[in-house]
Amino acid sequence: MQYQETRRTPAEVLAEPVLGSVQTYEQITDRIASIVLTDKIQLGWLVALTIAMSMLGMMGVSLLGLFYWGVGVWGLNNRVDWGFDIINLVWWIGIGHAGTLISAILLIFRQEWRTSINRFAEAMTLFAVACAGIYPTFHTGRPWLDWWLGPVPGVSTGMWPNFRSPLVWDVFAISTYASVSILFWYVGLVPDLATLRDRAKNKYIKVIYGLFALGWRGSAMHWKRYNTAYTILAGLSMPLVFSVHTVISFDFATSQVPGWHVTIFPPYFVAGAVFAGFAMVLTLAIPLRHVYGLQDFITMRHINNMAKIMLATGIFVVYGYFLELFFGWYSGNEYEMALTYNRLFGPYAWSFWALIFCNGVVPQLLWSTRVRSNEVVLFGIANVVSVGMWLERFVIIPVSLTRTFLPASWGWYFPTRWELSLFFGSIGLFLTMFFLFIRVLPMISIFEVRELAHHKMHEH
Repeated sequence: MQYQETRRTPAEVLAEPVLGSVQTYEQITDRIASIVLTDKIQLGWLVALTIAMSMLGMMGVSLLGLFYWGVGVWGLNNRVDWGFDIINLVWWIGIGHAGTLISAILLIFRQEWRTSINRFAEAMTLFAVACAGIYPTFHTGRPWLDWWLGPVPGVSTGMWPNFRSPLVWDVFAISTYASVSILFWYVGLVPDLATLRDRAKNKYIKVIYGLFALGWRGSAMHWKRYNTAYTILAGLSMPLVFSVHTVISFDFATSQVPGWHVTIFPPYFVAGAVFAGFAMVLTLAIPLRHVYGLQDFITMRHINNMAKIMLATGIFVVYGYFLELFFGWYSGNEYEMALTYNRLFGPYAWSFWALIFCNGVVPQLLWSTRVRSNEVVLFGIANVVSVGMWLERFVIIPVSLTRTFLPASWGWYFPTRWELSLFFGSIGLFLTMFFLFIRVLPMISIFEVRELAHHKMHEH
């Protein structure tokens, strides 16, 4: 049954159930699995993948240049030694937070509306972490020695990590986050891989899906072990939502740089990460539901709930901005007060006021039910928030470093074409992986939607 749009009030749109007009198990399986198992390649998907891979090629050229010439091609200098690399590390890690939040925390609290968005949100987490991993790898200047950051048993390198450094904490926090997220995502895929195995007509594709389905037969014992493993991984993932960006915030909060030595950073960074993550989920979910006709699965109930979470976390983030300004003024410290003035009226003041507009003013539109029921406006707001969260990291990192303690150490930071190309190339990497994902794996969990349909049928 195809989705048909009718004229409804905003309140009626937002009151939609979490599952639309799809009624039977067979309809659910056909609608989701057919996206993957079809022999036809959509022209729009092919064009989008080509553009994404072109951007990915830009990243390859940028990395080759870094290998050959070193990080000196970036705009870093003796005054600003953290620039686009650390900005984009924090930005990508933040984007990855929504997937873990939707999958783990909402699963533990039995929120039905997570069902249709958790799969591609989890995939988004993995792809964002992969993009983030590029930057610290090359920021060190000698990426072939990055394995020294972790203690390798039985190998004497002459150097051991300094465990008092928050940068070492980053290695452990991000690697743990990535490992648990991959396991959580893959375990959730196993029943659906078995479904694709059983429905595939090409014998080679059937064998490939069968290998990754791990012999799944859907027996009672399989489901029992699956539920146990999935719940344990969800429980492990929950503290990671808070720990990863808390550890990232320690890169700044444990230093003495004016504007960084702030106790609000850990919760403020976590809220900002969830804010940015849900903005990216909306950016992906709104086009997906229309391009693939998934309005019965990703309903306006999902869109509305994600918009509300964006509004709540956005308020917390803006509260953090004003606390930063207040701390700088109330501390009476001349360096903190000078940095506060610099952010408001200095040479990079445009970035601070653009940040306030993107993350403080625009999200307030989400108080309106009319706005939350308008997908075009929501898509625009989500993209504005993504820009605003990038500007937040720009204000915190290079803008703070341009004006530190001594006027003699003041300087400027301008990104070079190598930094810009690597950034846009990382977006290309993210989009390439995402477009390939939606073509070879079910972007919506088939068995979870069928389970939801089962509960809805028995309620009636």
